[in-house]
Amino acid sequence: MEPQAKILIVDDELFNIESLVGLLKSEYRIMVAKNGEQALRNLKPDTMPDLILLDIIMPEMDGFEVIRRLKAEPTTRDIPVIFLTARNDVASETQGLHLGAVDYISKPFHPAIVHARLRTHLGLKHKMNLLERLVCLDGLTEIPNRRGFDTTLEREWMRAMRDHEPISLIMMDVDQFKQYNDHYGHSGGDVCLRRVARALFEAKHRPGDFIARYGGEEFVAVLPDTDQQGMAQIGEQLRQAVVAMDLPHALSTVASHVTISLGGAVVIPESGMGAMQLQQAADQMLYEAKRQGRNRLCTTNLQSQGTPGQPD
Repeated sequence: MEPQAKILIVDDELFNIESLVGLLKSEYRIMVAKNGEQALRNLKPDTMPDLILLDIIMPEMDGFEVIRRLKAEPTTRDIPVIFLTARNDVASETQGLHLGAVDYISKPFHPAIVHARLRTHLGLKHKMNLLERLVCLDGLTEIPNRRGFDTTLEREWMRAMRDHEPISLIMMDVDQFKQYNDHYGHSGGDVCLRRVARALFEAKHRPGDFIARYGGEEFVAVLPDTDQQGMAQIGEQLRQAVVAMDLPHALSTVASHVTISLGGAVVIPESGMGAMQLQQAADQMLYEAKRQGRNRLCTTNLQSQGTPGQPD
């Protein structure tokens, strides 16, 4: 059974809020905000709604400004917004649709119309989510792919910059994978990649952590709100998860089984920085891990610019 969809109602009139809550509470999980600032402030990862019912005419910040801010943020831009309005002029409706609203519900609203519009747009959002998951899934390993990684890194980078929190990135590479393919064949290599992907994916324990196949024999982990020490601990868990598979690698000069090398970087994003800098730093640490003998993690902190090295 699928969980109930979550609806955020944003309206400065208590009567409208109470009417909508009474109408929808049996079918949906309801959140309410009495103004635009409160609505935007309460949009956190664990409270993100599936759809927003947004009043246009509100004091201080009207609905048009709220939707502009929603569409400007990667974390909220895909949430469907339906405007609630007493206006019925073409100019207002056109403006709202240009700003990204998916529909309008006129006040005073009719219960049947509200239910019908919600079901329609929640159904469309559900189908789009399914399609996006399929597009962002790696066909071989069945974990997120490069596209999923790019989308996630952009979203988490913007969130870390907004909240002034650290974000960590770990690049991983299967050690001497060419030799593995040469010895066990490409079908054997595919099995190896699937098993490594599964080991990495199952080794992540925090809901916000993200594991993807970057390409070829490379994998990547995005770790929100994680400092260098935390990154080192998680990186070691990932490395040990692959070692624990004990998958034979006859031609490896590192170990008798499959291993991975890992490079990690952490930063608190600042204005003028880009996520590519974090990715490049992690990639440099991956090469450093290989240079030091593979089957290890090397990390760096972009803020401290200290000497990178292998964690304890």
